[in-house]
Order: sequence, then C-alpha cells, then structure tokens
Amino acid sequence: MSGFSSFIYRNNELYAESISLQQIAHEYGTPCYIYSRSALTRAYQEFDSAFTSHAHLICYAVKANSNIAVLNLFARLGSGFDIVSGGELQRVLKAGGDPRKVVFSGVGKKIDEMRMALTADILCFNVESEAELLLLNQVASEMHKTAPVSLRVNPDVDAKTHPYISTGLKENKFGIPINEAERLYSSAKQFSHINFMGLDCHIGSQLTDLDPFVQARKKMFDLVDRLEKQGLQINHLDLGGGLGIRYADETPPSIKDYVSALCASIGQRKKRILIEPGRSLVGNSGLLLTRVEYLKHTPERNFAIVDAAMNDLMRPAFYNAYHEILPVIKGKGTVSNYQIVGPVCETGDFLGHNRKLTLASGDLLAVMSAGAYGMSMSSNYNTRPRAAEVMVDDNNIYLIRERESVDQLMAAEKILP
Repeated sequence: MSGFSSFIYRNNELYAESISLQQIAHEYGTPCYIYSRSALTRAYQEFDSAFTSHAHLICYAVKANSNIAVLNLFARLGSGFDIVSGGELQRVLKAGGDPRKVVFSGVGKKIDEMRMALTADILCFNVESEAELLLLNQVASEMHKTAPVSLRVNPDVDAKTHPYISTGLKENKFGIPINEAERLYSSAKQFSHINFMGLDCHIGSQLTDLDPFVQARKKMFDLVDRLEKQGLQINHLDLGGGLGIRYADETPPSIKDYVSALCASIGQRKKRILIEPGRSLVGNSGLLLTRVEYLKHTPERNFAIVDAAMNDLMRPAFYNAYHEILPVIKGKGTVSNYQIVGPVCETGDFLGHNRKLTLASGDLLAVMSAGAYGMSMSSNYNTRPRAAEVMVDDNNIYLIRERESVDQLMAAEKILP
C-alpha cells in the first residue's frame, strides 16, 4: 500500500489508525475524506528533524489541503504557511497560524489581498513580476508600511513532471528570469516601501528525482553570491516545495535526502532556508472513502459505478493521475477488471482504470493518497454537495467538515422578480 502505515489491514479489513473504515462509513456516510493525525504529524516532524541544526522554516502549502483542522495541527507543530490568496490567509489566521510565518506566493495578487497581508504583518511576499513589485510598493506606501519581499526567480529548470504542475521553465507564467531579478534587486533604492529580504524559487510539483532540485539550488546560490558582492543583504532562501510521493510505483527520494540536497554546499552562506511542502506532508495522510452503487457489465468493459466522482477528486480527470484503489473488506471470489467511475455526466468522470478487484454492489472502496489536492480542488459540479471530512486520532473520530447540503449550495442564489 502507498504511504504511511496509518492505513492498514486487520483481519482483511482496512483501518485508519485504530478505526475501521466501515465504522466511519456507517457514522458519516460516503463519499468521505479521511485523514490520519499521526501520519500528518510524522510527516511534518520528519521534515523538521531533517534540517538538524540549520536555521529553517517549513511553510506548508495551504492549497494542498486547506481544512482549518489540518492547518491548526501544523500550526501547533510550529509550521509556517505558504499561501496563494487572501482567502487562504484568512484560513491560516482562523486556524491559529502565526502570520509572521506566512509567505504569500502567486502571480496575481490583488490590491485588497496585499492590504490584508500587510495588515496581518506576514513574513514575506514572494513577488513574481516587476508589475507586482511596483503595485505592492504603491500599496505599502499608501498604508505607511514597508512590505517584506522575496523575488520569485524562475531558474529555467525542467522539473520532469506533468506539464500542468511544472512551474520553473522560462515559458511558464511563474517567477522572474534570473537576470531580470538581479536587475530589480540592484535597483532596490527605487522601491522606498519594499524591504528585499530573500530569494524564492519553486520549479514544480510531484518531483521524484533530486537532480532538478539540485540544479535550481545551484542557480539560487550563485545568484545570492552575485547579489551579496554588490552589497545587497539576503536573509533567507526559499527553495519552494515539490517533493513527490508514491501513488503507484514511484520511488521519490526520502525527506532526509531531499533536505540534504537542498542544504548541500551551503558553506559559509548563513541563510535561513524556507521550504514549501504540500503534497509530501498531506498526500499519503488521507484517503477518499466511496461506496459501489452499481456494477455494470458490457461486452467491452466492466464498470463499478461509485458514489464519489470527479467533482470529489479531480486529479484523475485533470491529470490522468493514478490513485491506488483498495477494497475496505478483502473479498473472496472472482476477480474482474473494472473501470472505477462516478455518476457525473462526463466520460472523464473516473477514479481509476483497469483495476483488478472482487466487487459487489454496496462494497466500500478506499481511494488512497488523496490527502493532497482532493478536497481542496473539489467542486459542486452537477449540484453535488461536497464530501464530509473526518480526522482519525488513534481510536477517536472527529468530524472536521460537515457534508454539504443542496440547500446550502443554493442559499446565495436569487430568482429574478
């Protein structure tokens, strides 16, 4: 099975820590997202301990899973946060996160979001263009504040991942070319309400090879050296996130090896290192529980139609992503090749193709490695209420998000007079 040992079979029945998934289905229904507190905690602590004594800040990428219970858990562990919207900032603050540990990324920050972040006194804006820098300087001036800034550098490194989640090539919309960044830092005196305090880069997501990280790190270290020779002070290096997880047969590097690669050759550069892990913290700490509604056999294919759909888990339809799909109860009987599909009216509504399973109507299935970009990318397509979310903590179950109702979905809508 993928991921941590928090999801295990006991007597052929799948458990989350000490709780049977059958029990969760009975109490909270399906589809339902289930997270393991111990898995989340272990993942964070593994990152934290990998830095040993080197000054660092782990900024969890909120977009991966933004439930405030998850954010609160990481805040209690000492985590910072990487946000990409004003809404995510409000979530972090509501969850008890420290704004002085928040970095604000994203290519399209709005004026009201800048004001919100300046008022909250966040650690840093990761600025992605000269136009954004000019606007942020203006907004900070109007508020009689100084905005802390890192320029997000585009190092033109091929992350060798899915093109939709590759962010470090020169043709991508993200970041500032290295030469352009050097010019902007050199003209720092023109920005009277900007404090240039760091450098940032992020080259993509679900990377399973260390080489792209090493290439980006070398380019960042070289840029720091050039800037400091000009008398510019760089306080921290934000080396982004992107470490992959195992969904199927991937062999991503360990967290320890990843952090060691980032910190290698740092030498006399006494810089605080920031990283922005998301998927690698939460991906294998959660699953999506779903129930088989119908089995449909055709001359061409066998379909298992389940009650979870592409609106609940977008990744397979969006990226053709693979998620391991396990029976909650290991059955005995004929194994068939099934297409695991949802009830949404799209051919792209599938959770998995060609899965060899023994199934009957009413069986429960666990879609594994769904803790990242599952609930956070979900929608109400086909007027489908979003799933409940629960957190398992040993032998306790906590409902951390109630299942939506159709009445809630329509509450903000108005009929014309």
